Amino acid sequence: MATEKELSDFLRSVEKRAFKRAQFATQSTDAALDVVQDSMIRLAEKYADHDPAEWPMLFQRILTNALLDWHRRHKVRSTWMSNLSDFQSSAEGDDFDLLETLALEAGSEHLEGPDQQMERSQTLAILDVEIQKLPDRQREAFLMRYWEGLDVAETAAAMECSEGSVKTHCSRATHALAKALKAQGFDHEHR
Repeated sequence: MATEKELSDFLRSVEKRAFKRAQFATQSTDAALDVVQDSMIRLAEKYADHDPAEWPMLFQRILTNALLDWHRRHKVRSTWMSNLSDFQSSAEGDDFDLLETLALEAGSEHLEGPDQQMERSQTLAILDVEIQKLPDRQREAFLMRYWEGLDVAETAAAMECSEGSVKTHCSRATHALAKALKAQGFDHEHR
């Protein structure tokens, strides 16, 4: 039986990554906060008594379902209110920085020269924009696999699809991102 502290520590450990993932999916800071908060509450209410080892997978499934629900609600709402879209706020001005989400070794950026730091910063800025452009399922699979570090089976379970679908989504996302970087003049081979 898990303690309240264990649950709190788990939620704190996934909070930032979950928020960034939700922000990519919703492209709205407010919506992302709502989705993550609802997902955390759902985990705490329904699964607090489960083995803490099960929480990461359960939370990913809850978050995925919450994002899918948000997209369904948003699609219906935008169909009915399409002429009011000019009044909706844009997430473009938000202080979203993909660099915050990368797990860099402590001090590793200090070992880079200014040219490498600038190139990494530019690459991540392009990736930030391009990840947001990916189709929903590709973005979800890509973020779960390469951001959250889930394996193919865990991602398939969280997305409620086959492992083959996860591989296809990830492959398409990776190719789209590589193509976008190459179009911007970034080529991994010159490193």
